[in-house]
Amino acid sequence: MKLTWYGHACFRLETDRGSLVFDPYEDDYLPGLRLPKLSADAVICSHGHGDHSNAGGVELTGASHGLGITQIPCFHDEVRGLKRGRNLITVAEAEGKRVAHLGDLGHQLSRSQLRELGAVDVLLIPVGGIYTLDAAEAKKLCDLVKPRCIVPMHYRCGERGLQNVAESGEFLSLYPESDIQYLEGSSWEVSEASRRVVVFRLS
Repeated sequence: MKLTWYGHACFRLETDRGSLVFDPYEDDYLPGLRLPKLSADAVICSHGHGDHSNAGGVELTGASHGLGITQIPCFHDEVRGLKRGRNLITVAEAEGKRVAHLGDLGHQLSRSQLRELGAVDVLLIPVGGIYTLDAAEAKKLCDLVKPRCIVPMHYRCGERGLQNVAESGEFLSLYPESDIQYLEGSSWEVSEASRRVVVFRLS
């Protein structure tokens, strides 16, 4: 199983069953980021905002993705969507692993949502605040979910990304350095995880 990050909340997941892209963004929507040419068996968008919903920017192969998919309705804010609308959590299962993409989650999950989420191997969680969970809120949720690996997303990388959201440092500071695995690039073989928090480097 391989994950590739394209900045913000966009990932491509490749498995022995098939492939999918999470939350591709529109061109010129995010400063310093431009979606490359991507292809996959499926595209999943957590909600309709332009930094998450460019399904047309991904070429579909026409093949079935073959992954087990569970989706959990939730909200983009802490007031049941009154500020920013709805959001969709997606859990993809393949190769005996469960990968959960939280989209633009803006609140703590209820007990029933946590039960539905279940055991998670890789948790892709927003940490930048303003529009989503901030660092402290993300850490609180991670402590409840207890995933095997945590991948922070939806944060600013210097001049790349939304300039009013935080960088990843505040979230990472909540974990001991010994828990953090810094990748050399933007792709990761999930089986090679050696630490609890995995941080991608944009190409």
